[in-house]
Order: sequence, then C-alpha cells, then structure tokens
Amino acid sequence: MKKIVFIVLSLVLFTACKNEKKEAKAEETQEKEEVKVTLQFFNSGDITVNKLEVFSEGDLYKGESKVFVDPTYIITHPKGKLIWDTGLPEAIGAEPVTPGDGTFTLSRKDSLKNQLQGLNLTYNDFDYIGISHSHFDHTGTANYFKNATWLVQENEYDFITSEEQKNGLGAAVAALTNVKKLNGDYDVFGDGTVIIKSTPGHTIGHQSLYLDLGLERPILLTGDLYHFDENRENRVAPGFNYDIPQTKVSMNDFEAFAKEKNAEVIIQHSPKDFERLKTILKS
Repeated sequence: MKKIVFIVLSLVLFTACKNEKKEAKAEETQEKEEVKVTLQFFNSGDITVNKLEVFSEGDLYKGESKVFVDPTYIITHPKGKLIWDTGLPEAIGAEPVTPGDGTFTLSRKDSLKNQLQGLNLTYNDFDYIGISHSHFDHTGTANYFKNATWLVQENEYDFITSEEQKNGLGAAVAALTNVKKLNGDYDVFGDGTVIIKSTPGHTIGHQSLYLDLGLERPILLTGDLYHFDENRENRVAPGFNYDIPQTKVSMNDFEAFAKEKNAEVIIQHSPKDFERLKTILKS
C-alpha cells in the first residue's frame, strides 16, 4: 500500500513540475512575441557627389558622380524610442548649394520638425539618440534632442568635444548633455533586438546598427562604413577616413556578423537601398 501511495505521489509531483515548466516556457514565448520593434525612416537631405574619387584611396571613380540620400531612422521598442542619424543641417535649405571646392551639392527639402510631425512625433518623444559618426551630414539636427540620451563611442565623444573641435563638430552636438559613453558593441534595450555595432575607421568611433524587427531577416544599417555598392563589393575606403586599415578590419568584421545573422545590409547613403528598405518593411 505504501508503495502505491509513493508511486501516485511521484506521478503527481512529476506532472506538476512538467506543467510548471510548460507554463514558464509559454510565458517566455509570449514575452518574446510581445517585444515588437518597429522601424520608420525618411530622407533628411540630398547629396550629389560631384567628385566621386574622394570615396576611394586614389583616383578610382575619377570623373564620376553619384547621388546620395541622407536618411534618418526611428526605432520604436517597448522600452523606448531611438533616433539614428539626423541628416543635413536645416540651414542648407531646399535650394541646392555647392560649397567649398565643389565636391558636394547639398539640399534639405524639409525640416526635421515637419518630418516628425508627419509621424505624430516630437523631439521630446525620444529616449535615445544614436549617431553613426560625427560628420555634418549625420549630425545636422542632433541638437534638437537635448532630452535624449546620446549613445556614443567614448573615443568619438572625446574627439568631438575636444578643444580643437568645439566650434566645429562639437557645435553640432553641444546640447546633448545626457551622454552614455560606449566602448564597443552595445545592446540598447538588453534583449538583442537593437544593437549598436562598433565599426571604427571612417571616424575614430564610427558605429553601425543591427535591428531584429521580427522579419524574415534582421537589418544592418551601415552608417558610412560603405557609401555605395562598389565600396562594399571591393572593400574600398574613402581617402579621407580617419584610419583606412582599421576601416578594412571593420568591413571584415561587419561582413562576418552579417553572414552569421543572415542580415539584410542597408547602405545608408544608397538611394537603391533606401527604396529596398521600404519594400522589406512592407513584406
């Protein structure tokens, strides 16, 4: 009799334990399903490169020109909202201008405020601002996000805010006083869905962005690791990069990560990839 009671109790305990595990797994699955991350984007400037050779290490592309887009990306996560890159300065205006030595012709047809309003957003809706790097076509309206936390590689921050840069690059981000300094890759929301990838070389602390939106494939935004397809296909770095050998290392690391994750690589300045991303997000 005692033996039968023991067996019955053991079966009851085993079933209860099994049910608890099932319930815990179901809860974990439900939590994962509830973490919905969305991406919105728009163009924050048009750039015609009149002297494309500047995007090579010599005279490659000499005599060629190319049109770039200059997007801003908005990532919404249950734990907060991140803006990634802010386009050209609004002072450039809608009429194309060709400053300096004529390398670039620039225009910005709309203000960031209007573009955000079109998505029912304001500057104060953002918890985080991430800038791939400190060049003027990515920091143009960064100062509007003074209430957001700036996610920046520590060496990039030190360079931008150095005494020699305070009236140049530093002026573009002067209002960003809530700073989180990074040293390498950073999981923004702690669940692997939004990861800043350290890809130095174009600037000292250049960054790219990985996004798992629950689509068939995750997305990798390049920043300016590449500017157009030929740069990527042939691993060509612009001659003005901060560190060309480091750029090549970052390219190799980036490609290995993209392959590991089976990610869609989006070259941020590519008009073709700008349109392709629209299609990906509709799928």
